[in-house]
Amino acid sequence: MKKIFLFTSLIVSQSALFAQNNNFKKDSIAIAKMQGYVLENSVCYEDLRYLCKKIGNRISGSEAAAKAVEWGKQALESAGADKVYLQPVMVPHWVRGKEIFSVKTEQGQNLALHPLGLGNAIGTNGLGIDAQIIEVKDAIELEQLGVENINGKIVYFSHAWNQKLANPFDEYGNSVYYRWAGPSLAAKYGAVACIIKSAGAAYDNFAHTGSMRYDTLYKKIPAMALSYVEATELEKMIRAKEIVSATVNSTSHFEEEVLSYNVVGELYGSDLKDEIITVGGHLDSWDVGEGAHDDGAGCVQSIEVIRMMKKMGIKPRRTVRCVLFMNEENGLRGGTEYARLARLEKEKHTCAIETDAGGFSPRGFTMSVSKEQREKVKTWRNLFMPLGVYNFDEEGGGADIGPLRKNLNTPLMELSPDPQRYFDLHHTENDVFEQVSRRELSMGALAMAAMVYMISEYGL
Repeated sequence: MKKIFLFTSLIVSQSALFAQNNNFKKDSIAIAKMQGYVLENSVCYEDLRYLCKKIGNRISGSEAAAKAVEWGKQALESAGADKVYLQPVMVPHWVRGKEIFSVKTEQGQNLALHPLGLGNAIGTNGLGIDAQIIEVKDAIELEQLGVENINGKIVYFSHAWNQKLANPFDEYGNSVYYRWAGPSLAAKYGAVACIIKSAGAAYDNFAHTGSMRYDTLYKKIPAMALSYVEATELEKMIRAKEIVSATVNSTSHFEEEVLSYNVVGELYGSDLKDEIITVGGHLDSWDVGEGAHDDGAGCVQSIEVIRMMKKMGIKPRRTVRCVLFMNEENGLRGGTEYARLARLEKEKHTCAIETDAGGFSPRGFTMSVSKEQREKVKTWRNLFMPLGVYNFDEEGGGADIGPLRKNLNTPLMELSPDPQRYFDLHHTENDVFEQVSRRELSMGALAMAAMVYMISEYGL
C-alpha cells in the first residue's frame, strides 16, 4: 500500500509539474505577444500628450477636471471597452490664490521668495501677516520651544529629505508629515503661519505642493512650501540673524463643492464574469505642472490595458474594470465612493491594481495580500523577469483602492516603477509631459496588462 501511495503521489506531482510547465509556456507566449503589441502599437503616450497639453493640470472641481472626465470617457470608448459609464461623486473645490512670502533684512531690503501654497490651506483674505520667523527642525524642537517662543511668529520647518536612503519612498512619510500636520502643530503653540521645506528629493528651485489637514482643535493658519534651494538660503539667513521679519499673504480659498465623476470602463469576462479585477489611476492632479507622472501616466496605462486586450482579442476570464478616480489629491472622494458602491452592490473583487507612482520603468508590484496570495504571485516571477519586473516583496497598495481593502478585504497591488526621479517631480510645476519617456510609460502599461492577464487566468 505504501508503494502504491508513493507511486500515486509521484504521478500527481509529475502531472502538476507538467501542467505548470505547459502553463508557463502558454503564459510566456501570451505575455511576449503583449510586449510586441504594446511597445509597437501603444497609444498611451499620445493619450498622455493630449491630457497634459490640451487639458493640463486638473484639480478637483475645476473646469479642467470636468474636461478630463469627458476625455476619459471618450478614451475608454475608443479603447473598445464593452461598457463605459460615470460614477457621480461630490468633490471639494480648492482654489489657489495669489501667494506672497517675503523677508525683510537688517539692511532694509525686502526679498521676495517663490512659495507654493499647500493644498487645502486657508489664505489671509488678502491681508498680509507680518511677523518674526523662527526655524524649527522638527516636532520635538517645536515642543521644546513651547508657546513662549512660538506665539505670534511664523514657523519655518526645516526638516530635510534624508538623501541616504536608496528608495526615496522610504523617506516620503517622514518628510510629508510636516506638510500634512505641520501647520496645526505650529498653530498649537500660537504660530500665525507655517512655511516648510518641500517634501521632495531634488536640489532645485521647484517647490512642492500637496495636501495638508487642519486639526480642529487649533486655529487654521496659512501654509506654504519653499523649494530646496530657496529653503536652504532662508535657513542661512535665519541662522545668521539677517532677517528682521517676514510677510505672508495668500488669497487661497474653498468654493462650493462640485459634482464630478469617476470614469469607469469594463471588459467583460468569460466564465468568471462576476469576478472583478480593478485597474486604475487618478484623473485629478494638483493645479501646478500638468499632472503627467502624477497621475496622468497611471490613467493612460490603465486605459491601455483595456485597449490592448480588446485589440489583441484577449478574452479575460474575469471582468477587467478600468477606473479613472476623481479627487485622490485632496479628498479621496472618488476612491471612497467606488468602494461604497462596490459594497452596496455586493460585488466580488478578485484584486485591485493601482498605478500612481509615475510613468518610469516598472520594477515590481507592492501588495497588500495574504501570505499565500503573495507566494502565488511570486511563482510568476520568471514570466515578469524579461520585462525587468522582479520585486514582489514590498507591502503597499494605493490610496484610491485602499477603501476596497477596508470595505471588502480586497487584495491590493500597486505598480512599482523605478523610484529615483518621482519625488523630483512630484506635485511641482516640473511634472510635465516632457518628463515622461514613451518607452518607459509603455513598459509600465505592459507590466500592468501582464499582471491583469495572470490574475484573470488563475485568480489569487
